[in-house]
Amino acid sequence: MIRARVIGCGAFLPSNIVTNGDLAARVDTSDEWIRDRTGIHQRHIAVDGEKTSDLALGAAQQALMDAGIAAGVLDMIICATTTPDESFPATATVVQARLGMTRGAAFDVQAVCSGFIYALSVADSMIRTGSARTVLVIGAETMSRLLDWNDRATCVLFGDGAGAAVLQAYDGKGDNSDRGVLNTKLFSDGRLHDLLYVDGGVSSTQTVGKLRMQGKEVFKHAVTNISAAVHASVEAAGIPLSDIDWFVPHQANQRILDGTARKLGLDPAKVVTTVALHGNTSAASVPLALVTAVRDGRIKRGDLVLLEAMGGGFTWGSALIRW
Repeated sequence: MIRARVIGCGAFLPSNIVTNGDLAARVDTSDEWIRDRTGIHQRHIAVDGEKTSDLALGAAQQALMDAGIAAGVLDMIICATTTPDESFPATATVVQARLGMTRGAAFDVQAVCSGFIYALSVADSMIRTGSARTVLVIGAETMSRLLDWNDRATCVLFGDGAGAAVLQAYDGKGDNSDRGVLNTKLFSDGRLHDLLYVDGGVSSTQTVGKLRMQGKEVFKHAVTNISAAVHASVEAAGIPLSDIDWFVPHQANQRILDGTARKLGLDPAKVVTTVALHGNTSAASVPLALVTAVRDGRIKRGDLVLLEAMGGGFTWGSALIRW
């Protein structure tokens, strides 16, 4: 069986750090209020002129360097983003050009905070079917561009950043001992649109719009849906939840992370958490957390790693990987 193995990963964060204290100076909030309700201490915010493609390029370059390959080896670039540089063309094509990749294809996917899981699933499918051999998957966001900085319920939650992974085909045995993506599970429910959305767009208002969220309802669905996605992955693999070495969730809110861990009965020490330093970076949050745990040595070769996320739409999903 052809498997999509992760051969490199990388991350990029804007150098501009905004602390809770900085936010308290411009909106009715406090460091204590934000920490107690979200677990967030700071976030990286892109400065004027710093685009999503800039962040994506930085993460892509790091991932290629980690993989030890040149951009010319790539067959495809898939970029998950909610905040493209322009309505078109795809941000992935901007990265393609800047990397000097002149073959293959590049395109974006949009599933908000679940975007990296969706993009990873597409890349895995392309590799399994032989449509591509080496694929660069990126999650990149400048969520700060969508925030209402007068709404303390939402503006304190989000940050900007990018993470990336290089997937490459190799011949596996077809069982759970194979390295690479073992399965992906994707879900959505469009009826829940009004719980988390942006109140603008090209076709509706001809404006960018601002992010709007019903926080309590999002929390309830997030814990339930992410837990269901986790169970779907382990059941498809035929393994107990206890076999998973590391859980790498979407970094939305520490309360959601804690609630999901309790619902699943997980050891908190096995959950990779970066929300305190990054905030919610939407499609970038899973790869940013993944890179953090790989670089600090927690995730090692042979480990079973489960990625999971939920975003507006609602979309949610999971990916089980043998590192």
